[in-house]
Amino acid sequence: MAKASHTNVLDDLGIRIASGDLTAGQVLTAAGLEADYGVSRTVIREAVRVLEAMGMLASRRRVGVTVQPAASWSALDTRLIAWQLAGPRRAQQLVVVTELRAGIEPIAARLAATRATDLQRSEILRLSGVLEKLGEQGLGDSDEYLAADIAFHDLILDASGNLMLAAVKRPIAEVIAGRSRVGLTPSVPVHEALHNHMLTAAAIARGDAEAAELHTRRYVDAVLGEVRGSSN
Repeated sequence: MAKASHTNVLDDLGIRIASGDLTAGQVLTAAGLEADYGVSRTVIREAVRVLEAMGMLASRRRVGVTVQPAASWSALDTRLIAWQLAGPRRAQQLVVVTELRAGIEPIAARLAATRATDLQRSEILRLSGVLEKLGEQGLGDSDEYLAADIAFHDLILDASGNLMLAAVKRPIAEVIAGRSRVGLTPSVPVHEALHNHMLTAAAIARGDAEAAELHTRRYVDAVLGEVRGSSN
């Protein structure tokens, strides 16, 4: 029960900070949080400890805990991304992480074209085929499409052979999944994006680094255009 209470308090506090409901510089007290949530001091301390580790709160003796500015937050923490996607700043967060993808995925695809194993090349091709089939069936918003899409992007990042690039798999997957959770993934994928997924896979499979980078950039740009449109 205590664990469930901790999770609920952590998620609620995280969403309130991420959404701007609790603003930078605002001071909270353990007693006040206990009263707000009706839980024990231990549960409050556990939640605050996690948020401190994420840079969202800072504790000072005799003062309390102070909400920190967004520049201090662990921007790539998947919990923070989920909280931002659950709040009113959802559209902006989708744009921010898609811009990150635009900077990373084309380079990862270029490297994958030269470094991927035969098994990885085969699996990237297979996943692209699954995406194409489901997309043509109007199932772009299905759980099956989501799983294949995340696996496709994860594998390209892994196949890059660069651990720093592969380290962004989880935040990218969280945004892809979060976009689906809030109903922003189209049932019929944008043709430009889906077609270039196929071309990227084919380029990686044949070891064409330049084409792999080009087509990856094209599909990320197509997605970026989508999410920027939804944020206006």
